[in-house]
Amino acid sequence: AQELVESGGGAVQSGGSLKLSCNISGYIYSSYCVTWFRQALETQREDLETEREGVAAICHDGAPTYRDSVKGRFTISQSISRDKSKNAVFLQMDDLKSDDTGTYYCAYELGRPLSGILRPAGYRFWGQGTQVTVSS
Repeated sequence: AQELVESGGGAVQSGGSLKLSCNISGYIYSSYCVTWFRQALETQREDLETEREGVAAICHDGAPTYRDSVKGRFTISQSISRDKSKNAVFLQMDDLKSDDTGTYYCAYELGRPLSGILRPAGYRFWGQGTQVTVSS
């Protein structure tokens, strides 16, 4: 099973930038998707479907998908090793706003989730999250 570890979170002022990293250990298959989700601080982790929103996704074809509210501000990218054993997905976040505050999780799944690429229900492998706080 894949292990995902997020890093790069922190506290910034509105308009600032952060770059999150999701390091994925374990073999990545030829067809996959990795998505960044975020969850507001006051919600419970168990309520994945209603409280965790997909922010940006990238699949094996390299095409990115973004939530409307982050388009033009966030950029997702990936680094896949030749033998697929050392992999990372990045989320460059610019012009941050207070609404971007939350815990950011990366999630991995084989293929493209049928429930929707930005919906949490289709992902089995998750990291523990990294905190992002944006102050106005």
